[in-house]
Amino acid sequence: MAIPVCAGASLMCSFGAAPSSLAVLPSGHALAGPPVANIMDHVPMLNVPPFGVCSSLANPQVAAATATALGVLTPMPCIPNTITPWIPTEPLKVMATKLPVLQNTDKLMCLWGGVIQVISPGQTKVVIK
Repeated sequence: MAIPVCAGASLMCSFGAAPSSLAVLPSGHALAGPPVANIMDHVPMLNVPPFGVCSSLANPQVAAATATALGVLTPMPCIPNTITPWIPTEPLKVMATKLPVLQNTDKLMCLWGGVIQVISPGQTKVVIK
């Protein structure tokens, strides 16, 4: 059973140092209060805020800082680079604004190699069976 994700959901990146909260623009669709997210809510800095600092060497800022520090990993500020929609991990069952609803099991890939996942969906009253 999947849980629909709403605005304010907690997210975490595998290369980030801190969680962040998903931002969802008001669309007229809401579940148990906050606006519901869909798989297209992946825009960096608009929907997906930074995760503190990034430790991925695929991130050019981290690679440059690490090279400057003679190979000592030097995390740099996280600026998510999510260019593709969320990847559904379960069959899509519910639509919002003609797009599949984001589920708590879906994953989002960052171009710097990180995998972003939902820690807390922002609501617990509605479940998709």
